[in-house]
Amino acid sequence: MVERHDNLIGGEWVKGSEYAPNVNPSDLSDVAGEYARASAADAATAIAAAKEAFHGWSRATPQVRFEILDAAGTRILAEKERLGTLLSREEGKTLPEGIGEAARAGQIFKFFAGEALRLGGETIPSVRPGVGVEITREGVGVVGLITPWNFPIAIPAWKIAPALACGNTVVFKPADLVPGCAHAIAEILDDAGVPAGVFNLVMGRGSVVGEAMVGSPDVNAISFTGSVPTGRRIALACAESGKKLQMEMGGKNPMVVLDDADLDTAVASAVNGAFFSTGQRCTASSRLIVTEKIHDRFVDAVTNKVKALKVDDALKPGTEIGPVVDQSQLDQDLRYIALAKEEGCEVIGGERLNRETEGYYLSPALLVGADNSMRTSREEIFGPVASVIKVADYDEALSVANDTEFGLSAGICTTSLKAATDFKRNAEAGMVMVNLPTAGVDYHVPFGGRKGSSQGPREQGAYAREFYTTVKTAYTQA
Repeated sequence: MVERHDNLIGGEWVKGSEYAPNVNPSDLSDVAGEYARASAADAATAIAAAKEAFHGWSRATPQVRFEILDAAGTRILAEKERLGTLLSREEGKTLPEGIGEAARAGQIFKFFAGEALRLGGETIPSVRPGVGVEITREGVGVVGLITPWNFPIAIPAWKIAPALACGNTVVFKPADLVPGCAHAIAEILDDAGVPAGVFNLVMGRGSVVGEAMVGSPDVNAISFTGSVPTGRRIALACAESGKKLQMEMGGKNPMVVLDDADLDTAVASAVNGAFFSTGQRCTASSRLIVTEKIHDRFVDAVTNKVKALKVDDALKPGTEIGPVVDQSQLDQDLRYIALAKEEGCEVIGGERLNRETEGYYLSPALLVGADNSMRTSREEIFGPVASVIKVADYDEALSVANDTEFGLSAGICTTSLKAATDFKRNAEAGMVMVNLPTAGVDYHVPFGGRKGSSQGPREQGAYAREFYTTVKTAYTQA
């Protein structure tokens, strides 16, 4: 019998009117449980429970919030192997990546446990005699959290933990493809003693649950990570209702490789950034912008490295690249690979693979001979596919890197301090990496981009409080 898992609403585990299988993309015969799909009515009940719970939770002492979040973080770290295995089984990351992501989620909860104690304010003198001024931060109210499938435990963690730390109540809708890790977080928070209604899990379709959250007048803020089209619809709805909004969306991130780069460093950074996690990262290096003199050596070295990567079941020892997440994503990747050939690229790799078990396996694809005007160089593919764009020099490389509607992450490989310094200043991205992959950030520093990649305050680190709190200024006449 496949185990069924319910939604958490108002402190109670609530059965769904329907359940959906959680299928392993490495082995389509493996079902990691059946998970309840919430209805719009379920979402409304969860929102009502969160609204009712807000007063008590927002006025709980920082110590109460610290202890619950710290206990959750400790539990996640203690169970990182179990959670990482579940993550790899439902999303397709390799097991080391899955365990690493689970550990990061635990670290995030423990970091924001501390932030609950550091949510300070200011006391300053007024320009008027005898008047004091206090500036404090308060939770914004009921926060709706909508997360994607590609980081099924880390992204929920970096939304849930700061929301609770700042005194908000939460209605959380994970991606329909990956409910397992979300349900595990809900169980851990419930066991850690989060009061009824403070945290609510409503799994299900975005068109049902997500729309109910975005449309509810009782939800005060929405934090969304996902696709650009969905993000734009949410932004319009939030603008109409006056909801506070935070969005992280697409990326078409450049990795610049200059002639003076250390070749081994450049190859390692590019392969990691473009293809690890099956390229299914918004920070992936999808455009490799390479100057003329190093171009051919770089392409040869990356080709050799990519061809040697082991693509297989995410849970198998030695697997370096797992499957694509589902059939829809695989079809999209293959369409773009076919388009690259039509656009005139030489495609290295990009082939549908068969393995011991039936899964969504695809060899990494390198699109050589690309230019920045091609659709494959401008549209987010979200798979193990990277374009190689040859440029004359640093100035052209910077221009091409910035010629995109996105601005999440950008990288450069160089031994020139002058070039690195200039790139850090002039790259139009929220995050810049020097001699490192464009993907991979610390949990205690701000995450986010600019242009079409992000909207609203940054996620993670102390900067998260800018979204999850509202500022109050209070005057007192002595």
